[in-house]
Amino acid sequence: MFDQVVQNKRRTALLIVVFLILTVAVFAVVFRMMRFGSGAIVLAVLLGGGTAFLSYWLSDRIALMMSQARPASPEEYARLHNLVEGLCIAGGLPKPRIYIVEDTAPNAFATGRNPANAAIAVTTGLLAKMNRAELEGVLAHELAHIKNYDILVSTLAVTMVGMISIVSDLSMRMRWYGGSRDNDRDNDRDGGGLGALLGILGVVLLVAAPLLAQLMQFAVSRNRETLADFSGAELTRYPPGLISALEKLRDDQTVVTSHSRATAHLWIESPLPREKAEGRLSRLNKMFDTHPPLDERIAALRAL
Repeated sequence: MFDQVVQNKRRTALLIVVFLILTVAVFAVVFRMMRFGSGAIVLAVLLGGGTAFLSYWLSDRIALMMSQARPASPEEYARLHNLVEGLCIAGGLPKPRIYIVEDTAPNAFATGRNPANAAIAVTTGLLAKMNRAELEGVLAHELAHIKNYDILVSTLAVTMVGMISIVSDLSMRMRWYGGSRDNDRDNDRDGGGLGALLGILGVVLLVAAPLLAQLMQFAVSRNRETLADFSGAELTRYPPGLISALEKLRDDQTVVTSHSRATAHLWIESPLPREKAEGRLSRLNKMFDTHPPLDERIAALRAL
């Protein structure tokens, strides 16, 4: 398990680099389409780096805002704060900021750039439907994400995947509705066959970039969820608590109302509808699920 944590930290660094390269490439294609000439690469690097920098500092706030989370009062949610404090002492972690999401669906997520700047958000449904051992298991799972540094790349993915998708979509609209013919003539004039080839490759990149970013988002979360289950069970030293919590999450049919595809990978269970009874687009959401099936996670914990 410790080897897997080390490998995930290396993959985190690699994924951040790939996110940055993909963002710079998308900006470079856009600026070339806008005829920025040789300065397009420099401007793309500056904007791509700026996007990564802002994502690093602001992504956790964006994720909390998108989830409609509010700070959890220590007086109103004393049990929640006490459980988190106890687990942090056991795990040698600083206490994260704690937030509440007003929602009947049981769920939780962690966000932030490092253990010193982390936050945990839980729904009111989770507090209402879980007993103490189950709630402790869920909180331990989220603290494991913080301890394993999963939250850094997961939180960056919230804004960078969205940025890549938005810029790619706007650029394609500009090309097809604003000036594709003029751009093609400019390509022929500037570089002949090479210019035309670069133009085609640019369009391919703009079409493929959102899908590539989404696939990278899958890579961020799927294997890390199972690892966080194991690490969380080790933290509480009581796997049945988390097993029971996952079973309740599996059997519950309510869906988080403030769900978003951009933040789905953060939650302990995907907040998107995946069954017909849960809502529309359930089949599509299940096809592109960011989490391994709960039954697999439960079976893995039972095997401990």
